[in-house]
Amino acid sequence: MTTTDPELQEWIELLQSDDLSDRLVAIKSLQHLGDEDALDVVLTALNDESPAVQKIAIATLWEFANPKVIPNLIPSLGSPDEEIRAVALSALGELVSQDSLLLLLDALHQDNRPLQRNILILLRKIHDAQSLPYLLPFLESEHPELREAAITTLRYLNQVKTSPTALPLLQDPVDFVRREAALTLGHLADEEVIPSLSKALREDPDWQVRRNATKALAIHGDSVAIPVLIEAIADEHWQVRRFAAQALQQIFQNDHQTNKSEAAIPALVKALTDEYADVRKDAAIALGDLASPDALQALRQALDDPDREVSIRAARAMSKIEQIGADTQIST
Repeated sequence: MTTTDPELQEWIELLQSDDLSDRLVAIKSLQHLGDEDALDVVLTALNDESPAVQKIAIATLWEFANPKVIPNLIPSLGSPDEEIRAVALSALGELVSQDSLLLLLDALHQDNRPLQRNILILLRKIHDAQSLPYLLPFLESEHPELREAAITTLRYLNQVKTSPTALPLLQDPVDFVRREAALTLGHLADEEVIPSLSKALREDPDWQVRRNATKALAIHGDSVAIPVLIEAIADEHWQVRRFAAQALQQIFQNDHQTNKSEAAIPALVKALTDEYADVRKDAAIALGDLASPDALQALRQALDDPDREVSIRAARAMSKIEQIGADTQIST
């Protein structure tokens, strides 16, 4: 490649040198110049024998922000070098769009695990349900990192509301797959979703799976989950206790069947004395959302909590309960 710009031509020629230090100087200089006239020569640097040169070339193309380089960058997603894969994923994360969908789906057919995983990650940006048939086989992959990537991407796809093949991943032998499966089930409406999440919350040995199950149940906001969430208020891990309280908040806001919800009062009152302030705070908020006068005494005691945020939330919960009580009296 030649150019009429003498400075640019100097670096283009140096990039062909057998000396690695020369090529590094050249690619860094081309990156600094930011001249898209050098785009084609920078593309050739993607095949340089040096990972250092390749990484700088990818970063340079990223800065050019020209979508025409997407096909050239995709192979770098499967590089043996982890750092090259990472910078390529970051670059393509900003470059891909709906127009890139078919290109990405085609690349999924390549027998390269790192590349397949990174393509699955990129599909999250596009959100297109057309990806679903290409994604589903990876839910049953023998490789846990591909199962994890696929179950995570599933929740990013627009208009996908059911997926029976996703449910078994909540019982996957690998904990990080189950963690993502729990979150994804928060976005699916299969009949067995809430029972499956409830079972995971009760029985999974991994606290992060249990925590994610509470998050998913919060998204559904279904009162049928109240009993298992009440149990989770006593979980051994504070994050599970906290997010169980948050899930109850969501349900109480959505569901006004007081007789069903008030069963949570004893567990939430006990949570007002939890060793973790975040748990106490969310218990206070949940009691305010439940709006039962039976919680007033415990909330009054929480006004003296050593954590200011907890005492503030307790005061707000009391005010909310008292206001609802006053409004009820007026209406009757």
